[in-house]
Amino acid sequence: MKKLLIFFGLFLCAGLNSRSWAQSDSLNTEARKLTVSGYLETYYVYDFSNPENHTRPAFLYSYNRHNEVNLNLGFLQAEVQTERVRGKLAVMAGTYANANLAAEEGVLKNVFEANVGVKLSAKKSLWLDMGIFASHIGFESAIGANCWTMTRSLMAENSPYYLSGAKLTYTSADGQWLLSGLVLNGWQRIQRQPGNQSPAFGHQVSWTPTDRLLINSSSFVGNDYPESERRMRYFHNLYAQLQLHQKFGLILGFDIGIEQKFKGSAAYNPWYAPIMMARFTPSGIVSVGARAEYFADKNGVIIATNTPNGFQTFGYSVNLDVHISQEVLWRVEGRTFSSRDALFTYKNAPSSTNAFVGTSLSLRF
Repeated sequence: MKKLLIFFGLFLCAGLNSRSWAQSDSLNTEARKLTVSGYLETYYVYDFSNPENHTRPAFLYSYNRHNEVNLNLGFLQAEVQTERVRGKLAVMAGTYANANLAAEEGVLKNVFEANVGVKLSAKKSLWLDMGIFASHIGFESAIGANCWTMTRSLMAENSPYYLSGAKLTYTSADGQWLLSGLVLNGWQRIQRQPGNQSPAFGHQVSWTPTDRLLINSSSFVGNDYPESERRMRYFHNLYAQLQLHQKFGLILGFDIGIEQKFKGSAAYNPWYAPIMMARFTPSGIVSVGARAEYFADKNGVIIATNTPNGFQTFGYSVNLDVHISQEVLWRVEGRTFSSRDALFTYKNAPSSTNAFVGTSLSLRF
C-alpha cells in the first residue's frame, strides 16, 4: 500500500505542477483535462448476533465489521480525458478492500480502478478500455453514495464488484443505447486463477429510452477454476430502473446463474436472486428506501454453507438518507435476513435469522 500511495502521489504532483494540459506536436494538438477527486465512507453497524470477532456473516463484503466505527471505502482518483484517450487511476483503503480483494496479491489489493481507454472512431463513440474497472454487472457499485440503500444487496455482494481485462463499448449518438463486449481474467479477479488458461467473456446492453426508464442486461461466461477442475459458469443479470413519479423510483432485478457440477459434466448447479427496491424522495434533502430480496444457492456455488438446504435466504431493509450538503450524505439502515437453515447465531445458539442496524457518513471531494 505504501509503495502504491507514493506512486499515486508522484503522479498527482506531476499533473498538478503542470499549469496547462495542452500539448502540441507535429502529429496532434489536443487539450487534456486532469480531474482529481476522492471519496470517504465511514460507518458503524451493530449486529444483534454480537459476533466476538467483530466479523459479520461471510457472504457480506461491505460494512462487514460489527460494533466498531470503521472505514468502508476511501479512495483517491485521478482521471485524464481527451477526445481520443482516457485513463483512470484510483487507490483505496477500507474494510471493503480487505474483504473483496483478499485473493489479490501485494499492492493490487489497494487498486480500486486502473484503466486506459482509446477511442477507435472519429465519428462514433466507440472505445476500447483495458485494465481494472468497475463491474458491468448490476445496478449497484462499491460507492455507497451512488446506491439507493446504505448496504449492498445480496446479489451485488455475491457477483463481481470489479473486473480486469478489456472491453469494447459503443454508445449511440442519442445516448439511448450502450453496447459492450468484454474479455476478462475471471469472476472478480485482477490476476487469473493459478492453473487457469481460459479467458472469460461478458456483455452489456443498456437501453434508456427516456430519463424515467433504464433496462440493462449483463452477463458473464467463463471458467473460474484451474484447467484440471474446469467448470463453465454462465451468469446473467437483468434489471429495470423506473422513475414512476418525480418523488418515487423503483428497481426490479433478477440474477440467474448455472455452473457445471464437475469437469465435463452435462449437469449444472443453479442459483438465482430476485430483488425489488423502492425509493421515496419527499424533498431534495431527505429520501427513504426499502428493499425486499431473495438469494437461492442450494448447492453452494457462490455461497457455501454445508447445510442441508444450502443458502436460501430472504432479506428486507429500510433506510433513511439525509443529504447534509452536496458532498456529505448521512444514512441510517435496519436490515434482517431469514434463512431456511440455521446459518446465523443468536445468544451463542444457531439461528435462522439475523438482524442489524447501522449508520454511515460519506464525503465526496
